Amino acid sequence: MDYVNLGNTGLKISRLGLGCMTYGSGQNPVGRPGSHPWALGEADSQPFLRQALDLGINFFDTANVYSAGASEEVVGRFLKANVRREAVVIATKVHGVMRDEPNGRGLSRQAILHELDASLRRLGTDYIDLYQIHRWDRETPIEETLEALHDALKAGKVRYLGASSMHAWQFAKALYLADRRGWSRFVSMQNHYNLLYREEEREMMGLCRAEGIGMLPWSPLARGRLTRPWQAGETKRSETDQFQKVLYTATEEADRKVVDRLGEVAEQRGRPRAQVALAWLLSRPAVNAPIVGATKPHHLTDAVAALSLRLTAEEIAALEAPYVPHPVLGFS
Repeated sequence: MDYVNLGNTGLKISRLGLGCMTYGSGQNPVGRPGSHPWALGEADSQPFLRQALDLGINFFDTANVYSAGASEEVVGRFLKANVRREAVVIATKVHGVMRDEPNGRGLSRQAILHELDASLRRLGTDYIDLYQIHRWDRETPIEETLEALHDALKAGKVRYLGASSMHAWQFAKALYLADRRGWSRFVSMQNHYNLLYREEEREMMGLCRAEGIGMLPWSPLARGRLTRPWQAGETKRSETDQFQKVLYTATEEADRKVVDRLGEVAEQRGRPRAQVALAWLLSRPAVNAPIVGATKPHHLTDAVAALSLRLTAEEIAALEAPYVPHPVLGFS
Protein backbone atom coordinates (compact mmCIF):
# COMPACT_ATOMS: atom_id res chain seq x y z
CA MET A 1 0.00 0.00 0.00
CA ASP A 2 1.10 3.54 -0.75
CA TYR A 3 0.38 6.47 1.57
CA VAL A 4 0.05 10.16 0.75
CA ASN A 5 -0.59 13.39 2.59
CA LEU A 6 -4.20 14.52 2.50
CA GLY A 7 -3.98 17.75 0.53
CA ASN A 8 -1.64 20.22 2.21
CA THR A 9 -1.99 18.58 5.63
CA GLY A 10 0.42 16.27 7.39
CA LEU A 11 -2.23 13.54 7.71
CA LYS A 12 -1.16 10.33 5.97
CA ILE A 13 -3.89 8.32 4.27
CA SER A 14 -3.73 5.17 2.20
CA ARG A 15 -3.84 5.76 -1.57
CA LEU A 16 -7.22 4.03 -1.53
CA GLY A 17 -10.08 4.69 0.86
CA LEU A 18 -12.68 2.07 1.71
CA GLY A 19 -16.17 3.41 1.07
CA CYS A 20 -18.53 2.03 3.70
CA MET A 21 -21.94 2.88 2.24
CA THR A 22 -22.32 -0.83 1.47
CA TYR A 23 -22.00 -1.92 5.10
CA GLY A 24 -24.57 -1.81 7.86
CA SER A 25 -28.00 -2.74 6.57
CA GLY A 26 -28.84 -4.62 9.81
CA GLN A 27 -31.63 -2.65 11.48
CA ASN A 28 -32.49 -0.37 8.56
CA PRO A 29 -35.41 -1.52 6.38
CA VAL A 30 -35.25 -0.58 2.71
CA GLY A 31 -37.16 2.65 2.18
CA ARG A 32 -35.77 4.59 5.15
CA PRO A 33 -33.30 7.41 4.43
CA GLY A 34 -29.90 6.08 3.42
CA SER A 35 -31.02 2.47 2.98
CA HIS A 36 -29.86 0.42 0.01
CA PRO A 37 -31.11 -2.99 -1.16
CA TRP A 38 -27.56 -4.11 -1.90
CA ALA A 39 -26.10 -3.17 1.51
CA LEU A 40 -24.63 -5.94 3.66
CA GLY A 41 -25.44 -6.73 7.27
CA GLU A 42 -22.79 -6.58 9.98
CA ALA A 43 -21.60 -10.19 9.75
CA ASP A 44 -21.26 -10.02 5.96
CA SER A 45 -19.50 -6.65 6.15
CA GLN A 46 -16.71 -7.70 8.50
CA PRO A 47 -14.64 -9.79 6.01
CA PHE A 48 -14.27 -6.74 3.75
CA LEU A 49 -13.29 -4.45 6.60
CA ARG A 50 -10.73 -7.07 7.65
CA GLN A 51 -9.45 -7.42 4.09
CA ALA A 52 -9.00 -3.67 3.87
CA LEU A 53 -6.86 -3.62 7.03
CA ASP A 54 -4.83 -6.59 5.81
CA LEU A 55 -4.13 -4.78 2.51
CA GLY A 56 -2.86 -1.72 4.37
CA ILE A 57 -5.87 0.55 3.90
CA ASN A 58 -6.05 2.95 6.85
CA PHE A 59 -8.73 5.31 5.49
CA PHE A 60 -12.39 4.41 6.10
CA ASP A 61 -15.13 6.66 4.75
CA THR A 62 -18.76 6.55 5.84
CA ALA A 63 -21.64 9.00 6.51
CA ASN A 64 -24.32 9.48 9.11
CA VAL A 65 -27.02 8.90 6.49
CA TYR A 66 -25.69 5.53 5.27
CA SER A 67 -28.28 3.02 6.43
CA ALA A 68 -29.54 5.70 8.83
CA GLY A 69 -26.44 5.41 11.00
CA ALA A 70 -25.99 1.64 10.86
CA SER A 71 -22.89 1.97 8.68
CA GLU A 72 -21.17 4.11 11.31
CA GLU A 73 -22.08 1.57 13.99
CA VAL A 74 -20.75 -1.41 12.05
CA VAL A 75 -17.54 0.33 11.01
CA GLY A 76 -16.97 1.75 14.49
CA ARG A 77 -17.44 -1.57 16.26
CA PHE A 78 -15.15 -3.40 13.86
CA LEU A 79 -12.33 -0.88 14.02
CA LYS A 80 -12.52 -0.57 17.80
CA ALA A 81 -12.20 -4.35 18.15
CA ASN A 82 -9.44 -4.86 15.59
CA VAL A 83 -7.08 -1.89 15.41
CA ARG A 84 -5.69 0.93 17.53
CA ARG A 85 -7.70 4.11 17.09
CA GLU A 86 -4.66 6.19 16.13
CA ALA A 87 -3.72 3.71 13.38
CA VAL A 88 -6.75 4.50 11.22
CA VAL A 89 -8.31 7.57 9.65
CA ILE A 90 -12.08 7.66 10.07
CA ALA A 91 -14.12 9.96 7.85
CA THR A 92 -17.83 10.57 8.04
CA LYS A 93 -20.29 13.15 6.68
CA VAL A 94 -23.20 15.33 7.70
CA HIS A 95 -26.08 16.90 5.74
CA GLY A 96 -28.61 14.21 4.76
CA VAL A 97 -32.02 13.46 6.23
CA MET A 98 -31.68 11.69 9.58
CA ARG A 99 -35.06 12.47 11.16
CA ASP A 100 -38.46 13.36 9.73
CA GLU A 101 -38.64 16.76 11.37
CA PRO A 102 -37.63 20.34 10.45
CA ASN A 103 -34.15 20.17 11.96
CA GLY A 104 -33.47 16.57 11.04
CA ARG A 105 -31.10 17.41 8.19
CA GLY A 106 -28.86 20.13 6.75
CA LEU A 107 -25.87 22.15 7.89
CA SER A 108 -27.25 24.54 10.49
CA ARG A 109 -25.28 24.92 13.71
CA GLN A 110 -27.93 22.90 15.50
CA ALA A 111 -27.88 20.10 12.95
CA ILE A 112 -24.09 19.88 12.78
CA LEU A 113 -23.49 19.78 16.53
CA HIS A 114 -26.30 17.30 17.15
CA GLU A 115 -25.31 14.98 14.30
CA LEU A 116 -21.63 15.17 15.18
CA ASP A 117 -22.30 13.89 18.69
CA ALA A 118 -24.58 11.18 17.28
CA SER A 119 -21.87 10.08 14.83
CA LEU A 120 -19.28 9.96 17.61
CA ARG A 121 -21.56 7.70 19.66
CA ARG A 122 -22.25 5.36 16.76
CA LEU A 123 -18.58 5.18 15.77
CA GLY A 124 -17.52 4.59 19.38
CA THR A 125 -14.80 7.22 19.29
CA ASP A 126 -14.19 10.61 20.85
CA TYR A 127 -12.97 12.24 17.64
CA ILE A 128 -13.45 12.03 13.88
CA ASP A 129 -10.38 12.44 11.71
CA LEU A 130 -12.14 13.95 8.67
CA TYR A 131 -15.61 15.47 9.09
CA GLN A 132 -17.18 16.29 5.73
CA ILE A 133 -20.22 18.24 4.62
CA HIS A 134 -22.02 15.81 2.33
CA ARG A 135 -23.57 18.49 0.10
CA TRP A 136 -24.12 22.26 0.04
CA ASP A 137 -27.03 23.48 2.16
CA ARG A 138 -28.91 26.18 0.27
CA GLU A 139 -31.10 26.93 3.30
CA THR A 140 -28.29 27.76 5.74
CA PRO A 141 -25.78 30.62 5.46
CA ILE A 142 -22.39 29.15 4.75
CA GLU A 143 -20.93 31.36 7.50
CA GLU A 144 -23.08 29.53 10.07
CA THR A 145 -21.90 26.18 8.78
CA LEU A 146 -18.23 27.15 8.73
CA GLU A 147 -18.26 28.59 12.25
CA ALA A 148 -19.98 25.50 13.67
CA LEU A 149 -17.43 23.23 11.98
CA HIS A 150 -14.57 25.39 13.26
CA ASP A 151 -15.94 25.20 16.81
CA ALA A 152 -16.22 21.40 16.54
CA LEU A 153 -12.61 21.19 15.45
CA LYS A 154 -11.38 23.49 18.21
CA ALA A 155 -13.34 21.42 20.74
CA GLY A 156 -11.26 18.39 19.73
CA LYS A 157 -14.17 16.41 18.30
CA VAL A 158 -12.86 16.76 14.73
CA ARG A 159 -9.29 16.79 13.40
CA TYR A 160 -9.81 17.94 9.80
CA LEU A 161 -12.68 19.29 7.69
CA GLY A 162 -13.73 18.16 4.23
CA ALA A 163 -16.44 18.84 1.67
CA SER A 164 -18.22 16.90 -1.05
CA SER A 165 -19.90 17.52 -4.41
CA MET A 166 -20.75 21.16 -5.06
CA HIS A 167 -20.08 23.86 -7.63
CA ALA A 168 -16.55 25.25 -7.72
CA TRP A 169 -17.82 28.76 -6.96
CA GLN A 170 -19.45 27.46 -3.78
CA PHE A 171 -16.28 25.75 -2.65
CA ALA A 172 -14.21 28.84 -3.48
CA LYS A 173 -16.59 30.98 -1.42
CA ALA A 174 -16.29 28.63 1.56
CA LEU A 175 -12.48 28.67 1.40
CA TYR A 176 -12.41 32.46 1.08
CA LEU A 177 -14.75 33.01 4.02
CA ALA A 178 -12.84 30.59 6.23
CA ASP A 179 -9.60 32.43 5.49
CA ARG A 180 -11.19 35.84 6.00
CA ARG A 181 -12.81 34.94 9.34
CA GLY A 182 -9.90 32.92 10.69
CA TRP A 183 -11.89 29.68 10.69
CA SER A 184 -10.56 26.22 9.86
CA ARG A 185 -10.74 25.62 6.12
CA PHE A 186 -11.66 22.50 4.19
CA VAL A 187 -8.66 20.32 3.35
CA SER A 188 -10.37 17.84 1.00
CA MET A 189 -13.01 17.56 -1.68
CA GLN A 190 -14.89 14.30 -2.17
CA ASN A 191 -16.37 14.67 -5.62
CA HIS A 192 -17.90 12.59 -8.38
CA TYR A 193 -15.11 11.81 -10.81
CA ASN A 194 -14.39 8.85 -13.10
CA LEU A 195 -13.92 7.98 -16.78
CA LEU A 196 -17.67 8.38 -17.39
CA TYR A 197 -18.01 11.70 -15.55
CA ARG A 198 -15.21 14.22 -15.98
CA GLU A 199 -17.03 17.54 -15.59
CA GLU A 200 -14.96 18.18 -12.45
CA GLU A 201 -12.00 18.85 -14.73
CA ARG A 202 -13.58 22.12 -15.89
CA GLU A 203 -13.19 24.08 -12.64
CA MET A 204 -13.13 22.04 -9.44
CA MET A 205 -9.87 20.21 -10.08
CA GLY A 206 -8.04 23.44 -10.95
CA LEU A 207 -9.35 25.06 -7.78
CA CYS A 208 -8.26 22.09 -5.66
CA ARG A 209 -4.77 22.09 -7.14
CA ALA A 210 -4.39 25.85 -6.64
CA GLU A 211 -5.58 25.69 -3.02
CA GLY A 212 -3.77 22.51 -2.00
CA ILE A 213 -7.01 20.57 -1.53
CA GLY A 214 -6.84 16.78 -1.65
CA MET A 215 -9.38 15.04 -3.89
CA LEU A 216 -11.14 11.86 -2.76
CA PRO A 217 -13.33 10.85 -5.74
CA TRP A 218 -16.51 8.91 -5.04
CA SER A 219 -17.90 6.34 -7.45
CA PRO A 220 -14.49 5.87 -9.13
CA LEU A 221 -15.84 2.90 -11.10
CA ALA A 222 -19.15 4.58 -11.99
CA ARG A 223 -21.11 2.26 -9.71
CA GLY A 224 -19.73 -0.79 -11.50
CA ARG A 225 -20.29 0.39 -15.06
CA LEU A 226 -16.53 0.54 -15.63
CA THR A 227 -15.96 -3.03 -14.44
CA ARG A 228 -17.85 -4.97 -17.12
CA PRO A 229 -18.76 -4.87 -20.82
CA TRP A 230 -21.61 -2.57 -21.74
CA GLN A 231 -23.88 -5.46 -22.72
CA ALA A 232 -23.19 -7.44 -19.52
CA GLY A 233 -26.10 -8.47 -17.34
CA GLU A 234 -27.45 -6.34 -14.51
CA THR A 235 -26.22 -6.69 -10.95
CA LYS A 236 -28.41 -6.35 -7.87
CA ARG A 237 -27.04 -2.86 -7.35
CA SER A 238 -27.53 -1.70 -10.94
CA GLU A 239 -31.10 -2.98 -10.87
CA THR A 240 -32.01 -1.14 -7.67
CA ASP A 241 -29.69 1.90 -7.48
CA GLN A 242 -31.97 4.79 -8.38
CA PHE A 243 -29.17 7.36 -7.98
CA GLN A 244 -27.13 5.49 -10.60
CA LYS A 245 -29.97 6.01 -13.05
CA VAL A 246 -29.91 9.74 -12.31
CA LEU A 247 -26.15 9.96 -12.84
CA TYR A 248 -25.70 7.96 -16.02
CA THR A 249 -28.92 7.21 -17.91
CA ALA A 250 -28.99 10.51 -19.86
CA THR A 251 -25.62 9.82 -21.48
CA GLU A 252 -25.75 6.10 -22.17
CA GLU A 253 -24.77 6.22 -25.85
CA ALA A 254 -21.70 8.35 -25.16
CA ASP A 255 -20.81 6.29 -22.09
CA ARG A 256 -20.94 3.05 -24.07
CA LYS A 257 -18.08 4.29 -26.26
CA VAL A 258 -15.96 5.03 -23.19
CA VAL A 259 -16.70 1.59 -21.72
CA ASP A 260 -15.85 -0.09 -25.03
CA ARG A 261 -12.54 1.81 -25.23
CA LEU A 262 -11.74 0.85 -21.65
CA GLY A 263 -12.31 -2.77 -22.59
CA GLU A 264 -9.89 -2.48 -25.49
CA VAL A 265 -7.12 -0.99 -23.36
CA ALA A 266 -7.71 -3.51 -20.59
CA GLU A 267 -7.55 -6.41 -23.03
CA GLN A 268 -4.32 -5.11 -24.55
CA ARG A 269 -2.83 -4.85 -21.06
CA GLY A 270 -4.21 -8.19 -19.91
CA ARG A 271 -5.73 -6.52 -16.85
CA PRO A 272 -9.29 -6.33 -15.50
CA ARG A 273 -11.22 -3.22 -16.51
CA ALA A 274 -11.46 -2.06 -12.90
CA GLN A 275 -7.67 -1.93 -12.57
CA VAL A 276 -7.27 0.17 -15.71
CA ALA A 277 -10.09 2.56 -14.78
CA LEU A 278 -8.61 3.10 -11.31
CA ALA A 279 -5.08 3.45 -12.69
CA TRP A 280 -6.34 6.27 -14.92
CA LEU A 281 -7.98 7.99 -11.96
CA LEU A 282 -4.91 7.60 -9.76
CA SER A 283 -2.82 9.29 -12.46
CA ARG A 284 -4.90 12.48 -12.31
CA PRO A 285 -3.37 15.51 -10.54
CA ALA A 286 -4.72 16.30 -7.05
CA VAL A 287 -6.35 12.87 -6.63
CA ASN A 288 -5.23 11.60 -3.22
CA ALA A 289 -7.39 8.52 -2.68
CA PRO A 290 -10.39 7.25 -4.64
CA ILE A 291 -13.15 5.92 -2.39
CA VAL A 292 -13.69 2.32 -3.46
CA GLY A 293 -16.48 0.01 -2.36
CA ALA A 294 -16.22 -3.76 -1.98
CA THR A 295 -18.79 -6.53 -1.81
CA LYS A 296 -16.56 -9.25 -3.29
CA PRO A 297 -12.93 -10.06 -2.35
CA HIS A 298 -11.56 -9.23 -5.81
CA HIS A 299 -12.92 -5.68 -5.60
CA LEU A 300 -10.19 -4.69 -3.16
CA THR A 301 -7.43 -6.81 -4.68
CA ASP A 302 -8.13 -5.21 -8.08
CA ALA A 303 -8.05 -1.77 -6.48
CA VAL A 304 -4.69 -2.41 -4.82
CA ALA A 305 -3.29 -3.88 -8.06
CA ALA A 306 -4.17 -0.62 -9.81
CA LEU A 307 -1.64 1.20 -7.63
CA SER A 308 1.23 -0.43 -9.50
CA LEU A 309 -0.28 -0.08 -12.98
CA ARG A 310 1.29 2.80 -14.90
CA LEU A 311 -0.58 3.75 -18.05
CA THR A 312 1.28 5.27 -20.98
CA ALA A 313 0.42 8.70 -22.33
CA GLU A 314 -1.01 6.97 -25.40
CA GLU A 315 -3.25 4.74 -23.29
CA ILE A 316 -4.50 7.71 -21.26
CA ALA A 317 -5.27 9.63 -24.45
CA ALA A 318 -7.13 6.64 -25.87
CA LEU A 319 -9.23 6.26 -22.71
CA GLU A 320 -10.13 9.94 -22.67
CA ALA A 321 -10.83 10.43 -26.38
CA PRO A 322 -14.46 9.15 -26.52
CA TYR A 323 -15.68 11.39 -23.70
CA VAL A 324 -18.25 14.09 -24.48
CA PRO A 325 -19.62 16.84 -22.18
CA HIS A 326 -22.18 15.65 -19.64
CA PRO A 327 -24.90 17.38 -17.67
CA VAL A 328 -23.60 18.52 -14.28
CA LEU A 329 -25.08 16.06 -11.78
CA GLY A 330 -24.54 14.72 -8.28
CA PHE A 331 -24.77 17.95 -6.27
CA SER A 332 -28.11 17.23 -4.63
